[in-house]
Amino acid sequence: MSWVDFSGHAYLVAFILYCVAFMFYVIAIAGQKWSNRDSKHHIARWGRTSFIVSSAGLAAHLTFFFTRWYGSGQIPTSNMYEFMSFLAMAVMIAFTIIYAIYRKPLLGMFATPLAVIIVAYASVFPKDVQPLIPSLDSYWLKIHVTTAALGEAFFAVGFAAGLMYLLRVVDYTRKDDQARKQQRWIEYTLYTIVVVVGFISIVFAFRGAGYEAHFTQENISIDTQGQTITNTEQVEYNLPPIFKPYNSHADSADSFLGLEKLQIETPSWMKGVNAGRKLNTVIWSIVAGSLLYAVLRLIFRKPLGAVIRPHMDGVNPSDLDEISYRAIAIGFPVFTLGALIFAMIWANEAWGRFWGWDPKEVWALITWLFYSVYLHFRLSRGWQGLRSAWLSVIGFVIVWFTLIGVNLIIAGLHSYAGV
Repeated sequence: MSWVDFSGHAYLVAFILYCVAFMFYVIAIAGQKWSNRDSKHHIARWGRTSFIVSSAGLAAHLTFFFTRWYGSGQIPTSNMYEFMSFLAMAVMIAFTIIYAIYRKPLLGMFATPLAVIIVAYASVFPKDVQPLIPSLDSYWLKIHVTTAALGEAFFAVGFAAGLMYLLRVVDYTRKDDQARKQQRWIEYTLYTIVVVVGFISIVFAFRGAGYEAHFTQENISIDTQGQTITNTEQVEYNLPPIFKPYNSHADSADSFLGLEKLQIETPSWMKGVNAGRKLNTVIWSIVAGSLLYAVLRLIFRKPLGAVIRPHMDGVNPSDLDEISYRAIAIGFPVFTLGALIFAMIWANEAWGRFWGWDPKEVWALITWLFYSVYLHFRLSRGWQGLRSAWLSVIGFVIVWFTLIGVNLIIAGLHSYAGV
């Protein structure tokens, strides 16, 4: 067995342990209502158990990271599978640090499923070790990517605590306009998470079924001398094609609900590598997530926020507010170094300029500016509690779009990462 194969087994162990840890955290918090023992004793006992299991998962995840690094001869952060795997590991590192400071098992009930979702999302992408392209073959890659991801991981913990704060303080029994508005935005945030879960589920479902569709796409361009150049490209889909590539014809497509006959052509203004396939993926994510959300609503017969809210009783909102702020305060300087300063040094080495308005660069700057505003309002204007929590949630939505949306929707120099 090679080191890369061994790392794959360690990754699976980490995923399983994270799932088990999440269930234990749920028992620690929700199970206290069914325990005959003292509530504090129940939380402390299950909280310790949960933390031990999640720490074991982190140890397995670290084993995956270093054995894959050793086996491949390059740091495993060069494609979407490796980067998202590292991000999940960084989230658990950030959670472990924050947990060690505050000892709040409730945080694990939100941080561990976030790691589980990211691990599962990473598994959607090709797992093969890919040779580094010249622009990636630099030690600045190791510094830039790892520090940027670690900063984003602390933002993720801040998001988890902020979302918990909102679920704790928003009163679902109120029917006035302000309360309904807050409830709708919380529900939209939970819906977004469900859409990501739906995307992961639908990809694995069709992958397990062996679905394939193949297209030949003609790309027409004009060279500097005014001559028309036509290139053909083979595009493979693993999800049924709702949207086919622009200016293409199907070579083969497995039958599914008649979609092989009802394909919509991707708009011509959508540029970039496999723009049609990416648009198709986005549409399927929304469809699958919406169906999953509808099923959950039918099961619980109430908004998901209202389902989670009762389990927040007894939690001190001030603690959640403090945890969210501290996590973001720790992550901000790390993100500043990794996503901006080290990134610009690497960009100058790889492409001969510090800044080029690449979409990924632009959204990294937007993320940094947003969290700068968050810290400004928090420290200078006294924005705490509800407003601070909303900013922490919105900030991580921006982070998530920077990580996923830019790769799926917008073409740029960083498109090599999003196959």
